[in-house]
Amino acid sequence: QVQLVESGGGLVQAGGSLRLSCVASGNVFSVYTMEWYRQAPGKQRELVALVTRGGSTNYADSVKGRFTISRDSAKNMVYLQMNSLKPEDTAVYYCKFHLLQTMSASSRDFWGQGTQVTVSS
Repeated sequence: QVQLVESGGGLVQAGGSLRLSCVASGNVFSVYTMEWYRQAPGKQRELVALVTRGGSTNYADSVKGRFTISRDSAKNMVYLQMNSLKPEDTAVYYCKFHLLQTMSASSRDFWGQGTQVTVSS
């Protein structure tokens, strides 16, 4: 099986920075897209940022210019550098990988368990 584990969450003051990491372990042949989502209390889960296998990135408008997503494909890892954090960034952050477990398998999505980010005003 495949496991995704996030780390790096915590409590930070507004204007501060955090760096989230997510690593995939287990039966991973190739990872296509790596994504970060977040879900605030009472709200739907939303896409924050993604990076393709080719290195193209895309961001939610609310985080453009403040967050940077990057990946280390050799390590099956994705990072989210979050700067100039705001109280409205408070949420549980999840990583999602779209990947192949074997060369002959169909690709599918795997999710991490989430890491809490709390930004105080």
